[in-house]
Amino acid sequence: MPKKIDPALRDRAVRLVREHRSEYPSLTAASGAVARQLGVSHESVRRWVVQADIDDGTRDGVSSVEHAEIKRLKAENKRLREDVAILKAATTFFVGELDPRNH
Repeated sequence: MPKKIDPALRDRAVRLVREHRSEYPSLTAASGAVARQLGVSHESVRRWVVQADIDDGTRDGVSSVEHAEIKRLKAENKRLREDVAILKAATTFFVGELDPRNH
């Protein structure tokens, strides 16, 4: 299970990368420098910056809000499919119970 990162640390990392991005040849290099400074994974910092760019609309992709909505809808869909399966099983059971040939 991944550990939870303090949102303030995440925001600081994104801000630092954005402020110093021009000093490095690539986003990966800037992310690595900031990650070493903050003691977190360089890939995590890079992904945070990419996601922040998506959320700001400067990059194409699924925003955090859209991702949360998709996750919620998938969970709801799974629950509804389970409910339908239970109702189908119950219907089959009760049809069998009401059939006079079974008595």
